[in-house]
Amino acid sequence: MVSTGAYGTWPSPIDAALAASHDGRPDFLGTVGDEVWWTAPRPTEGGRRALIRGRADGREESLLPAPWNVRSRVIEYGGHPWAGTVRGDGTPFVVFVHFPDQRLYGYEPDTPGAVPYPLTPLSPTGDGLRWADFRIVTDRHEVWCVLEEFTGDSPTDVRRVVAAVPLDGSAADDRSAVRELSDDRHRFVTGPRLSPDGRYAAWIGWDHPRMPWDGTEVLLGEVTGDGPFTGVRRIAGGADVSVCQLDWAPDGSLILLSDLDGWWEPRRLVPGTGDDRGVPLCPGRDEEFGGPLWKIGLQWCHPLADGLIAVIHGRGTTTLGILDPATGEVVDAVGPWTEWAPTLAVQGERVFGVAAGPRSGYEIVELDTRTGHTRVVGSAHHDAVDPAYYPPSRSRVFTAPGGREVHAHIHPPHHPDLTAPDGELPPFVIWAHGGPTGHSPLVLDLEIAYFTSRGIGVAEVNYGGSTGYGREYRERLREQWGVVDVEDCAAVARALATEGSADPARLAIRGGSAGGWTAAASLTTTDVYACGTIIFPVLDLLGWATDGTHDFESQYLESLIGPLAEVPDRYRDRSPIHQTDRLDTPFLLLQGLDDVICPPAQSERLLARVAGRGLPHAYIAFAGEGHGFRRADTMIRALETELSLYAQTFGVARPDIPPLELTV
Repeated sequence: MVSTGAYGTWPSPIDAALAASHDGRPDFLGTVGDEVWWTAPRPTEGGRRALIRGRADGREESLLPAPWNVRSRVIEYGGHPWAGTVRGDGTPFVVFVHFPDQRLYGYEPDTPGAVPYPLTPLSPTGDGLRWADFRIVTDRHEVWCVLEEFTGDSPTDVRRVVAAVPLDGSAADDRSAVRELSDDRHRFVTGPRLSPDGRYAAWIGWDHPRMPWDGTEVLLGEVTGDGPFTGVRRIAGGADVSVCQLDWAPDGSLILLSDLDGWWEPRRLVPGTGDDRGVPLCPGRDEEFGGPLWKIGLQWCHPLADGLIAVIHGRGTTTLGILDPATGEVVDAVGPWTEWAPTLAVQGERVFGVAAGPRSGYEIVELDTRTGHTRVVGSAHHDAVDPAYYPPSRSRVFTAPGGREVHAHIHPPHHPDLTAPDGELPPFVIWAHGGPTGHSPLVLDLEIAYFTSRGIGVAEVNYGGSTGYGREYRERLREQWGVVDVEDCAAVARALATEGSADPARLAIRGGSAGGWTAAASLTTTDVYACGTIIFPVLDLLGWATDGTHDFESQYLESLIGPLAEVPDRYRDRSPIHQTDRLDTPFLLLQGLDDVICPPAQSERLLARVAGRGLPHAYIAFAGEGHGFRRADTMIRALETELSLYAQTFGVARPDIPPLELTV
């Protein structure tokens, strides 16, 4: 029997500990022999990432006990942190990056008593040496990868090259034993891909001030005996063309994911012909077959031995399909999934991916390309609570100023046993995703269900600038960060209130990283929200642009705001740190003290500006946390304090959580 209860007061079995335990997803797939391996989050083990071996009989084995943490810090956001192969005696061998020291290690998991041994040295300069995006080259007894090397103490004192690391451990204490295969003509590079005949290597490079979704170059070099690549040249891409992935087809042609025609789509390019555009393999679909290269080694496509290509594609949502380059036809996998993460692995005729849907979390899915059959083979979703507590989520399109479309996922309040009194409208929280060149997927998220099952709605806004809707939509944010994102979030909030889906007096906004910027900018430039949650944010543009962040994003604002040398006033005028006189709503500020992307100094400056103004607010800093919370205890406290903020602001009693003390 359904009872009545005010929105925001509903009890729920989805507590903060449960939501935290399901945070993160399996990632970075690879095959080792006939097995599929991946990394997986461990929130209750200090937030480390474990390396998981999916055995052929369905068993899952964590290969390395705590505190081993398989995660790279290349460009701070990381990259593919491991690679494996099967040796001649049939035993597996793996290389991986250990997060605390960023050294590359070798490991033979089936050898009794074996322990990981270092393959690369430590460096006393700056943040040292980092590695990612590996290819084990068996006949050379090396692993080829990206080397990121700091040359000074500044976060921008850094170079990146393609390098070869010997597998015998001879470079463990000798940097000179690492062979540099490319020069450092490009500020950023991906790992190399070897041609089927082993004669050529191809990789992607780009330079400041461009981000990889602005413009990249495809580079080709000839593989020599023991020296660097020779004859290195650009064969595709450019300043205004983003190639986010490349790989070799069995016939020796290159498959590129390029947005030359406005959408990331697969193109075939034959090196040596002088053609730098390539031939589109499935033109005119107006779908994305790629995405933003936030981590080195992301994969949206994978050529198969028979000439077909596994592709992740879609518009707003994504699916796994098999592309026939001869016809341009794409046959999609069947299943309940609406989002496929950018990681693929192939073993013969089997394709493996990581997928989730509105009623299921991320799991490892196998597609048999012979039969079209799909099955879950690892990290299977299990309902930790009755799925009746999940929200009935759906995607919608709203209208923003100027008539532009805004995409959003709406998660209304939902409880199987409770409904609100007649006439009461629910509170809603607008979620602004990070990036800002990114997007929110339509998938089950227990952090969202934590709120919706208590009677608080959530709207995830894929504001202008988000990925998944083509380059034109993505570039709406060019020089408009703090304007378009703020307007689009407000448009969704106002529309929900106008149509009677949300209480206009009980709207909030929350976001982390770039979403934290949007949340803070929204609180200082609009009157839409009653409160906000700001998580490891950007708040001071000038400080962030002048050695206040890491190298990868150090010139991101040149496109998001405009060239600093030309529009310096814009950096000040748009910064929430300089608009605190307009800030008159309660807020919660959450910050990791080890964050080098959005350092604590940003949050501390905001606190200094509002001190003594009588504005209710709270600041919680978490030691040992960086950019993105990973530890279960951190996530539990963050969720409960956020709920307490909303309860106090919206006039809702929540005696089941610790009250958040607001400073005035």
